Amino acid sequence: MIRPHTHLLPPCPLGARSVERVVMSLHRPVMPVEALAHLGVGRDGLYVDATLGLGGHAELILRASPLNRLIGFDRDAEAIELARERLSEFGERFEAVHSDYRQVKTVLQEKGIESVAGVLADLGVSSFQFDTPERGFSFRFSDANSPLDMRMDRAQAMTAADLVNRASEHELADIIFEYGEERAARRIARVIVAERAKAPIKTTAQLANLVVRAVHQQGHWKIHPATRTFQALRIAVNRELEGLDQFVADAVGLLNPGGRLVVITFHSLEDRIIKQTFRFQSGICACPSSQPVCQCGAVKRVEVLTRKAVQPSEAELAENPRARSAKLRACQKL
Repeated sequence: MIRPHTHLLPPCPLGARSVERVVMSLHRPVMPVEALAHLGVGRDGLYVDATLGLGGHAELILRASPLNRLIGFDRDAEAIELARERLSEFGERFEAVHSDYRQVKTVLQEKGIESVAGVLADLGVSSFQFDTPERGFSFRFSDANSPLDMRMDRAQAMTAADLVNRASEHELADIIFEYGEERAARRIARVIVAERAKAPIKTTAQLANLVVRAVHQQGHWKIHPATRTFQALRIAVNRELEGLDQFVADAVGLLNPGGRLVVITFHSLEDRIIKQTFRFQSGICACPSSQPVCQCGAVKRVEVLTRKAVQPSEAELAENPRARSAKLRACQKL
């Protein structure tokens, strides 16, 4: 059995104490045993971690065999630097690339790499991002001045504040309804537009309070009323659902015969895309039933290894409640 390791980062420009705190209190790779078992890391070779984060999954892949190598991709430059420090002991066996996971095929081609043993993508927002107030992903901090940012890549121009203050009421309502599955989307959008007419909405606290006001829900909540709105805006800002199907196709194309792709999702919209794309890659026609002749071009390229999505164990949820919505799906190249 592959066991997750607790590994402290060596000194880095952020300071040893702050780095240690980041790793120990913020970062636990989700479903580490399940992810590595489905990835089949016992087969020596080159692996891709398409969403490197702080390197938790990557470290386990590299420790699984002294012959394993790994290229990690992430669009968050700060996470890349932390991962580089964390994984520095692996030397040339590890390489970090500051790039979006949707560019994996292009980057590997530029490096002259034609095939890999496995690809892993954990599509969740990292705890490092959620728990850094100035990143603006969460409304739970007492500091009301946390900027409404939400960018995974801070080199990107558009922030959540830009979207909230510039999009039309109709556009905001559609984003909140479609990406947040929020029934009160139109009321929330109406209140946002009315408030921003007085002054720009700049902080996470401002937006969270507006959502509470819009849905007329005061007091204590099991789930904060702003949760779905924040999720929707984050997805829109980072274009999280765009190109997921193409990423799967690209990853499958990169795999050696017998190589595996593992994807971990954290909300139903992502999981639905991955499930449908895996079905298509396994040769199941995606055409509507009313269409007599298949025109989608489905070709059996993979075997789906997970009939149902794998979910975290009760033991993991007790230690890491943030894993509660995670779902893992895997397939193997034919």
